[in-house]
Amino acid sequence: MYRVVGFLVRWFLGIFNKVKVYGRNNLPTDGGYVLACTHSGWIDMLNLGISIYPKPIHFMAKKQLFDQKALGWFITKMHAFPVDRDNPGPSVVKVPMKLIKDGEIVGIFPSGTRNAEASNLKQGAITIAQLSKAPIIPAAYIGPNTPKEVFSKKKGYIIYGEPIYVNAKGKEGREAYTQLLEQQLGELLTQLQDNIRQDSK
Repeated sequence: MYRVVGFLVRWFLGIFNKVKVYGRNNLPTDGGYVLACTHSGWIDMLNLGISIYPKPIHFMAKKQLFDQKALGWFITKMHAFPVDRDNPGPSVVKVPMKLIKDGEIVGIFPSGTRNAEASNLKQGAITIAQLSKAPIIPAAYIGPNTPKEVFSKKKGYIIYGEPIYVNAKGKEGREAYTQLLEQQLGELLTQLQDNIRQDSK
């Protein structure tokens, strides 16, 4: 089902919402990894997905989305998995680690909706990478975030940064790499804004 829906989404967004991708060469060609991207709306998830289609991204999603029967069924078919952000359990690490071990991509939006949540999500991404020994690929997105913006043919942009390998151990190591990830996401966003300005000239 993922391939079918992905094909249709790529075709639809290809008509209304062209997406330019920078840094595609930074994506690993084999093995699992963590994809950590800036987040501003649900359209960025679609554009991220089609940017590496047909390889699926297993997005970490808040468990409340799965409480809605139809939506929960659909996003499960789209390879999303639930996480309780308020009361995180073993599945926060166990599920993504298994996916990475199987060579899959785990997608995390570490910006969060609250400062505390953003910090926890960034630390979660670092912890998963640390334990699985898989790289984190930081990414930034600028583009449409609503159906109205899509239909207005607003162009989208994605940039992938160089892989981050978490070599340090312990809490202090995680905190240092959490700050590094935050810094990399900010720099990628700035670089993407510069690229967009250059393209518009």
